Amino acid sequence: MKTKTSSPRSGVLAGGNWIIDQVKLIDVYPQAEQLANIRSQSQGTGGAPYNVLVDLAQLGASFPLFGAGLVGKDALGRYILDDCRKHGIDARFLSSTPEAPTSYTDVMTEMKQGRRTFFHNRGANALWTGDDLDFSKCKARIFHLGYLLLLDALDSPDKQFGTKAAALLARAQAAGLKTSVDVVSEDSDRFPKIVTPALRYVDYCILNEIEAGKTTGFKIREPDGKLDTVALRHTAGSLLQNGVRELVVIHFPEGGFARTRKGEDFWQSSLNLPPKFITGTAGAGDAFCAGVLFGLHEGWDISRSLLTGVCVAASSLSDPTCTAGVKSLKSALALAKKFKFRPLLEPSD
Repeated sequence: MKTKTSSPRSGVLAGGNWIIDQVKLIDVYPQAEQLANIRSQSQGTGGAPYNVLVDLAQLGASFPLFGAGLVGKDALGRYILDDCRKHGIDARFLSSTPEAPTSYTDVMTEMKQGRRTFFHNRGANALWTGDDLDFSKCKARIFHLGYLLLLDALDSPDKQFGTKAAALLARAQAAGLKTSVDVVSEDSDRFPKIVTPALRYVDYCILNEIEAGKTTGFKIREPDGKLDTVALRHTAGSLLQNGVRELVVIHFPEGGFARTRKGEDFWQSSLNLPPKFITGTAGAGDAFCAGVLFGLHEGWDISRSLLTGVCVAASSLSDPTCTAGVKSLKSALALAKKFKFRPLLEPSD
C-alpha cells in the first residue's frame, strides 16, 4: 500500500510538549532513603514535537519542518529556540511566555538495563491551547500532536469535540492537513476520556502497545510478558472503529504493527541489537514515529515506513538522550544490514 501525496502541501508541523531532558545515568535505582550514584549527565531534547522534528532534520528530510507550542522566557526556552534554528526548524508558531518555566524532565536511566524513571515539570506546556496556531499560514502536509495526557489545557473538556485537543485536530483537518497523534505512557484510567475523543479527527494514530491497550481496554501482553498478537490486532481494529481515518501504527520492543482502514495488516520485527549497543531507551518511540512519518509524508508503502521506523528507533538507542543517536537516514537503514532482525513476528489466528 502506498500513501497518497497528491496534496500541494509539504512538510511536517509538530506541536505539543517542548521539554529539556536532563539525563542522568545512575548505577541503580535506589529504594526510599537509599543512595544511587550518578555516573554521567547530559542534556537533550524531550517531548513529541521536539524529538520528532530534530530526528527528521538529522535524518536529512528535504521537506519543511515547523514547530508549535509554548516555552518559558528563560534560558531553557532560549536554548530550544536556538536549537530549532540550528536544525532548520521553523519556529514561527513556537511562542514564549513569562507565566511558566520551560518544561523539563529529570530522566534517571539505569546503566545496566536502560530502564528510565522520569521526574517531570510540566511548565509552559500545560498552558498551550493551540489557539495561536493558524493553519492557513502553514503549508505543512502533516500535523503531529503529542503528547495527549500531558498537555493540560488541550486535555481539558470541549462541549462540541470532547477535548480541546480534538478541536485543534479537527481544525487542522478542516484546513487540509493530515493529522497524527501520540500519547504519553502513564498509569491511569484517563485514556478513554482524553484520547478517544481525539481519534475521530486523526488520520494516523501512532502509539506504543501500552498506550494502545489502555485506550481500548485490551491487554496486549500475556501474563508471561509475551506479545499477544490477537489482542494487538483487536486493539488496532478498535482504534479504527473509534474514528482513526486511515492508519493505526502500534510499536513495541519486538517491532511494529500497522493496520489500514481497509483492513490490511503489516508486521515488522525490530533489529537484533547487542546489549552493549543500547545505552538508553529515551526517545525511541518518537524516533520510530519520526521514521514512520517520514515515509507517510513521502508516500512510501507501509512496509517501507515501518522498516524505517524500527531502524530509526534502533539508532536512537545508541545514545542516552532522545535524539543524539539519530544520524542520517542512510546510516539508520545500514543498521539493518549490520545487525539483522529479530525472529519474525508470527501473528496468531
